[in-house]
Amino acid sequence: MTDPILTQIAASLQRIADRLDAMAPAQAAAGPLLTEADAYHWDAAADRLMPVPKVSRAPFGLLKGIDSVRDTLLANTLQFAKGFAANNALLWGARGMGKSSLVKAVHAEVSGHVEGRVILIEIAREDIETLPRLMRMIARQDARFIVFCDDLSFDKDETSYKSLKTILDGGLEGRPENALFYATSNRRHMMPRDMIDNERATAINPGEAIEEKVSLSDRFGLWLGFHNCDQPTFLAMIRGYCDAYGLEISDADLNARAIEWAQTRGARSGRVAIQFVRNLAGEMGKTV
Repeated sequence: MTDPILTQIAASLQRIADRLDAMAPAQAAAGPLLTEADAYHWDAAADRLMPVPKVSRAPFGLLKGIDSVRDTLLANTLQFAKGFAANNALLWGARGMGKSSLVKAVHAEVSGHVEGRVILIEIAREDIETLPRLMRMIARQDARFIVFCDDLSFDKDETSYKSLKTILDGGLEGRPENALFYATSNRRHMMPRDMIDNERATAINPGEAIEEKVSLSDRFGLWLGFHNCDQPTFLAMIRGYCDAYGLEISDADLNARAIEWAQTRGARSGRVAIQFVRNLAGEMGKTV
Protein backbone atom coordinates (compact mmCIF):
# COMPACT_ATOMS: atom_id res chain seq x y z
CA MET A 1 0.00 0.00 0.00
CA THR A 2 1.45 3.36 -1.03
CA ASP A 3 2.11 5.87 1.72
CA PRO A 4 0.01 9.03 0.91
CA ILE A 5 2.72 11.27 2.39
CA LEU A 6 5.37 9.80 0.09
CA THR A 7 3.01 10.19 -2.84
CA GLN A 8 2.49 13.85 -1.99
CA ILE A 9 6.23 14.45 -1.68
CA ALA A 10 6.89 12.78 -5.04
CA ALA A 11 4.22 14.91 -6.71
CA SER A 12 5.71 18.07 -5.22
CA LEU A 13 9.21 17.14 -6.42
CA GLN A 14 7.87 16.47 -9.90
CA ARG A 15 6.22 19.90 -10.02
CA ILE A 16 9.50 21.53 -8.97
CA ALA A 17 11.38 19.60 -11.65
CA ASP A 18 8.86 20.66 -14.29
CA ARG A 19 9.21 24.31 -13.31
CA LEU A 20 13.01 24.14 -13.43
CA ASP A 21 12.85 22.60 -16.90
CA ALA A 22 10.57 25.43 -18.02
CA MET A 23 12.97 28.05 -16.63
CA ALA A 24 16.05 26.55 -18.27
CA PRO A 25 17.23 28.44 -21.39
CA ALA A 26 16.47 26.63 -24.60
CA GLN A 27 19.66 25.72 -26.45
CA ALA A 28 19.58 24.56 -30.03
CA ALA A 29 21.77 21.62 -30.95
CA ALA A 30 24.02 23.91 -32.97
CA GLY A 31 24.41 26.43 -30.16
CA PRO A 32 22.61 29.53 -28.85
CA LEU A 33 20.36 31.70 -30.95
CA LEU A 34 22.15 35.06 -31.34
CA THR A 35 19.42 37.21 -32.83
CA GLU A 36 18.61 39.54 -29.94
CA ALA A 37 21.64 41.84 -30.10
CA ASP A 38 25.05 42.47 -31.67
CA ALA A 39 26.81 42.31 -28.30
CA TYR A 40 26.72 39.67 -25.56
CA HIS A 41 28.25 38.91 -22.19
CA TRP A 42 29.51 35.38 -21.56
CA ASP A 43 27.93 33.96 -18.41
CA ALA A 44 30.28 31.09 -17.67
CA ALA A 45 28.31 29.80 -14.68
CA ALA A 46 25.15 29.41 -16.76
CA ASP A 47 27.08 28.40 -19.88
CA ARG A 48 25.20 30.90 -22.03
CA LEU A 49 25.48 34.25 -23.77
CA MET A 50 23.50 37.13 -22.30
CA PRO A 51 22.43 39.85 -24.76
CA VAL A 52 23.53 43.45 -24.19
CA PRO A 53 20.85 45.60 -25.88
CA LYS A 54 22.83 48.84 -25.61
CA VAL A 55 26.61 48.95 -25.41
CA SER A 56 28.18 51.81 -23.44
CA ARG A 57 30.66 53.31 -25.89
CA ALA A 58 31.97 56.57 -27.32
CA PRO A 59 31.58 57.38 -31.03
CA PHE A 60 34.59 56.33 -33.09
CA GLY A 61 35.26 59.87 -34.29
CA LEU A 62 35.56 61.20 -30.73
CA LEU A 63 38.57 59.04 -29.84
CA LYS A 64 41.40 61.56 -29.98
CA GLY A 65 45.11 61.23 -29.31
CA ILE A 66 45.29 57.55 -30.29
CA ASP A 67 45.11 57.95 -34.06
CA SER A 68 47.78 55.41 -34.99
CA VAL A 69 46.52 52.52 -32.85
CA ARG A 70 42.93 53.45 -33.70
CA ASP A 71 43.55 53.10 -37.43
CA THR A 72 45.55 49.88 -36.99
CA LEU A 73 42.83 48.15 -34.98
CA LEU A 74 40.13 49.36 -37.36
CA ALA A 75 42.00 47.98 -40.38
CA ASN A 76 42.60 44.63 -38.66
CA THR A 77 38.94 44.33 -37.67
CA LEU A 78 37.70 45.25 -41.13
CA GLN A 79 39.91 42.54 -42.64
CA PHE A 80 38.42 40.02 -40.24
CA ALA A 81 34.83 41.17 -40.83
CA LYS A 82 35.30 40.72 -44.58
CA GLY A 83 36.57 37.16 -44.13
CA PHE A 84 40.26 37.94 -44.65
CA ALA A 85 43.24 37.12 -42.44
CA ALA A 86 43.53 39.12 -39.19
CA ASN A 87 45.38 39.01 -35.88
CA ASN A 88 44.40 38.77 -32.25
CA ALA A 89 45.22 42.07 -30.54
CA LEU A 90 46.58 43.14 -27.17
CA LEU A 91 45.90 46.77 -26.25
CA TRP A 92 48.24 47.64 -23.39
CA GLY A 93 49.47 50.71 -21.58
CA ALA A 94 48.40 53.73 -19.58
CA ARG A 95 45.13 53.72 -17.66
CA GLY A 96 42.24 55.74 -19.02
CA MET A 97 43.64 56.23 -22.52
CA GLY A 98 40.75 54.54 -24.31
CA LYS A 99 41.78 50.90 -24.71
CA SER A 100 38.38 49.35 -24.00
CA SER A 101 36.58 52.33 -25.54
CA LEU A 102 38.48 51.73 -28.78
CA VAL A 103 37.48 48.06 -28.98
CA LYS A 104 33.80 48.91 -28.54
CA ALA A 105 33.95 51.87 -30.94
CA VAL A 106 35.72 49.83 -33.63
CA HIS A 107 33.08 47.10 -33.34
CA ALA A 108 30.32 49.64 -33.95
CA GLU A 109 32.22 51.26 -36.83
CA VAL A 110 32.90 47.95 -38.56
CA SER A 111 29.36 46.67 -38.05
CA GLY A 112 28.07 49.61 -40.05
CA HIS A 113 30.34 48.93 -43.04
CA VAL A 114 30.09 45.18 -43.69
CA GLU A 115 27.26 42.98 -44.87
CA GLY A 116 27.58 40.07 -42.43
CA ARG A 117 27.06 40.18 -38.68
CA VAL A 118 30.00 40.97 -36.42
CA ILE A 119 29.16 40.16 -32.80
CA LEU A 120 31.07 41.45 -29.78
CA ILE A 121 31.30 39.08 -26.82
CA GLU A 122 32.71 40.22 -23.48
CA ILE A 123 34.31 37.59 -21.26
CA ALA A 124 35.25 38.43 -17.68
CA ARG A 125 38.86 38.06 -16.65
CA GLU A 126 37.95 35.47 -14.00
CA ASP A 127 36.23 33.33 -16.66
CA ILE A 128 39.23 32.98 -18.97
CA GLU A 129 39.52 29.29 -18.11
CA THR A 130 36.17 28.77 -19.87
CA LEU A 131 37.35 30.46 -23.08
CA PRO A 132 37.85 27.16 -24.96
CA ARG A 133 34.25 26.22 -24.17
CA LEU A 134 32.98 29.56 -25.46
CA MET A 135 35.05 29.26 -28.63
CA ARG A 136 33.65 25.81 -29.36
CA MET A 137 30.13 27.19 -28.95
CA ILE A 138 30.51 30.14 -31.34
CA ALA A 139 32.51 28.17 -33.91
CA ARG A 140 29.21 26.63 -35.06
CA GLN A 141 27.49 29.99 -35.60
CA ASP A 142 26.91 31.77 -38.90
CA ALA A 143 28.50 35.05 -37.81
CA ARG A 144 31.90 36.53 -37.00
CA PHE A 145 32.87 37.20 -33.40
CA ILE A 146 35.21 39.48 -31.51
CA VAL A 147 35.75 38.00 -28.05
CA PHE A 148 36.88 40.80 -25.75
CA CYS A 149 38.43 40.68 -22.27
CA ASP A 150 38.94 43.99 -20.49
CA ASP A 151 41.75 44.57 -17.98
CA LEU A 152 43.30 41.14 -18.45
CA SER A 153 46.14 40.27 -16.09
CA PHE A 154 47.43 37.31 -14.11
CA ASP A 155 48.86 37.12 -10.62
CA LYS A 156 51.20 34.74 -8.88
CA ASP A 157 50.27 31.04 -8.91
CA GLU A 158 47.52 31.53 -11.50
CA THR A 159 47.41 28.99 -14.32
CA SER A 160 44.33 30.16 -16.23
CA TYR A 161 46.60 31.94 -18.72
CA LYS A 162 47.38 28.50 -20.17
CA SER A 163 43.81 28.23 -21.47
CA LEU A 164 44.31 31.50 -23.32
CA LYS A 165 47.64 30.37 -24.79
CA THR A 166 45.97 27.25 -26.14
CA ILE A 167 43.28 29.25 -27.89
CA LEU A 168 45.59 31.93 -29.28
CA ASP A 169 48.16 29.58 -30.74
CA GLY A 170 49.33 26.04 -30.31
CA GLY A 171 46.28 24.10 -29.17
CA LEU A 172 44.85 21.17 -31.08
CA GLU A 173 41.61 23.05 -31.77
CA GLY A 174 43.08 26.55 -31.90
CA ARG A 175 41.00 29.63 -32.57
CA PRO A 176 37.90 29.23 -34.76
CA GLU A 177 38.12 30.95 -38.14
CA ASN A 178 35.10 33.08 -37.30
CA ALA A 179 36.54 34.49 -34.04
CA LEU A 180 39.17 37.01 -32.94
CA PHE A 181 40.38 37.68 -29.42
CA TYR A 182 41.01 41.25 -28.24
CA ALA A 183 42.31 42.02 -24.75
CA THR A 184 43.24 45.17 -22.85
CA SER A 185 45.79 45.30 -20.06
CA ASN A 186 47.77 47.86 -18.13
CA ARG A 187 50.73 45.45 -18.35
CA ARG A 188 52.56 44.64 -21.55
CA HIS A 189 53.04 41.00 -20.55
CA MET A 190 49.82 40.89 -18.48
CA MET A 191 51.83 39.94 -15.37
CA PRO A 192 53.24 42.19 -12.65
CA ARG A 193 56.95 43.04 -12.78
CA ASP A 194 57.59 41.66 -9.28
CA MET A 195 56.11 38.32 -10.35
CA ILE A 196 58.53 38.12 -13.28
CA ASP A 197 61.45 39.20 -11.10
CA ASN A 198 60.54 36.59 -8.49
CA GLU A 199 60.52 33.86 -11.13
CA ARG A 200 63.94 34.99 -12.29
CA ALA A 201 65.33 34.89 -8.75
CA THR A 202 63.87 31.60 -7.51
CA ALA A 203 63.45 29.29 -10.51
CA ILE A 204 65.88 26.43 -11.14
CA ASN A 205 66.07 27.56 -14.75
CA PRO A 206 65.18 31.29 -14.69
CA GLY A 207 65.12 31.63 -18.47
CA GLU A 208 62.54 28.88 -18.94
CA ALA A 209 60.39 30.14 -16.06
CA ILE A 210 60.27 33.66 -17.46
CA GLU A 211 59.63 32.40 -20.98
CA GLU A 212 56.62 30.39 -19.79
CA LYS A 213 55.04 33.50 -18.27
CA VAL A 214 55.80 36.22 -20.82
CA SER A 215 55.30 34.10 -23.94
CA LEU A 216 51.55 34.66 -23.61
CA SER A 217 51.83 38.18 -25.02
CA ASP A 218 53.79 36.79 -27.98
CA ARG A 219 50.65 34.93 -29.06
CA PHE A 220 49.01 38.23 -30.01
CA GLY A 221 49.74 39.30 -33.57
CA LEU A 222 49.09 42.96 -32.74
CA TRP A 223 50.59 44.85 -29.79
CA LEU A 224 49.04 48.30 -29.56
CA GLY A 225 50.61 50.61 -26.97
CA PHE A 226 48.73 53.42 -25.23
CA HIS A 227 50.68 56.17 -23.48
CA ASN A 228 49.85 59.18 -21.32
CA CYS A 229 48.90 62.17 -23.44
CA ASP A 230 50.46 65.63 -23.43
CA GLN A 231 48.55 68.80 -22.61
CA PRO A 232 47.69 69.86 -26.21
CA THR A 233 46.24 66.41 -26.91
CA PHE A 234 44.30 66.47 -23.66
CA LEU A 235 42.80 69.86 -24.50
CA ALA A 236 41.98 68.69 -28.04
CA MET A 237 40.09 65.70 -26.58
CA ILE A 238 38.00 67.99 -24.42
CA ARG A 239 37.26 70.44 -27.22
CA GLY A 240 36.17 67.55 -29.42
CA TYR A 241 33.75 66.30 -26.77
CA CYS A 242 32.36 69.80 -26.16
CA ASP A 243 31.74 70.37 -29.88
CA ALA A 244 30.10 66.96 -30.26
CA TYR A 245 27.78 67.48 -27.30
CA GLY A 246 26.97 71.13 -28.03
CA LEU A 247 28.67 72.63 -24.96
CA GLU A 248 29.35 76.26 -25.78
CA ILE A 249 32.38 77.69 -24.00
CA SER A 250 35.32 79.80 -25.16
CA ASP A 251 38.70 78.17 -25.72
CA ALA A 252 40.31 80.36 -23.06
CA ASP A 253 37.81 79.44 -20.36
CA LEU A 254 37.71 75.79 -21.41
CA ASN A 255 41.49 75.39 -21.40
CA ALA A 256 41.91 77.11 -18.05
CA ARG A 257 39.28 74.94 -16.39
CA ALA A 258 40.49 71.75 -18.07
CA ILE A 259 44.10 72.32 -16.98
CA GLU A 260 42.98 72.94 -13.40
CA TRP A 261 40.84 69.78 -13.51
CA ALA A 262 43.78 67.69 -14.73
CA GLN A 263 46.02 69.10 -12.01
CA THR A 264 43.54 68.16 -9.29
CA ARG A 265 43.32 64.62 -10.71
CA GLY A 266 47.08 64.30 -11.14
CA ALA A 267 46.70 62.93 -14.67
CA ARG A 268 45.81 63.70 -18.28
CA SER A 269 43.93 60.96 -20.13
CA GLY A 270 40.83 60.29 -22.14
CA ARG A 271 39.02 59.14 -18.99
CA VAL A 272 39.90 62.36 -17.14
CA ALA A 273 38.79 64.35 -20.19
CA ILE A 274 35.31 62.80 -20.38
CA GLN A 275 34.90 63.16 -16.61
CA PHE A 276 35.60 66.87 -16.95
CA VAL A 277 33.14 67.16 -19.84
CA ARG A 278 30.41 65.41 -17.82
CA ASN A 279 30.97 67.87 -14.97
CA LEU A 280 30.84 70.81 -17.37
CA ALA A 281 27.68 69.50 -19.07
CA GLY A 282 26.00 69.05 -15.70
CA GLU A 283 26.71 72.67 -14.80
CA MET A 284 25.14 73.72 -18.10
CA GLY A 285 22.08 71.57 -17.50
CA LYS A 286 22.85 69.14 -20.31
CA THR A 287 23.48 65.42 -20.64
CA VAL A 288 26.25 63.65 -22.55
